[in-house]
Amino acid sequence: MTTDLEELAVRLREFVRSRDWEQFHTPKNLAMALSGEAGELLAEFQWLTPAESQNLDSPTLARVRAELGDVTLYLIRLADVLGVDLVEAAHAKLDENARRYDPERYRGSARKAPPLPS
Repeated sequence: MTTDLEELAVRLREFVRSRDWEQFHTPKNLAMALSGEAGELLAEFQWLTPAESQNLDSPTLARVRAELGDVTLYLIRLADVLGVDLVEAAHAKLDENARRYDPERYRGSARKAPPLPS
């Protein structure tokens, strides 16, 4: 993880430890909480048009910002509990996507690429 993510993971770890919440932070529980928070984020956009979603008013943007914070914290906590470096995982996934989605074939297209051979 980058320094900022590492610092945030340490701060979050201490926050959890001081409240004796480690017992509740199993990967399953964290993944479920992450999904719930992602759902709350999604709910903020549910009835907006594409144009409205690109031009959020201040109250909606504040709620979206808070939900993004929740999603980020649960994602960082889950990665920390599992010992996954999020930045490394994101780079690896981007490298894989670069191999799957040739710019010449996929420019301007939303279609999904077939999986890479094993």
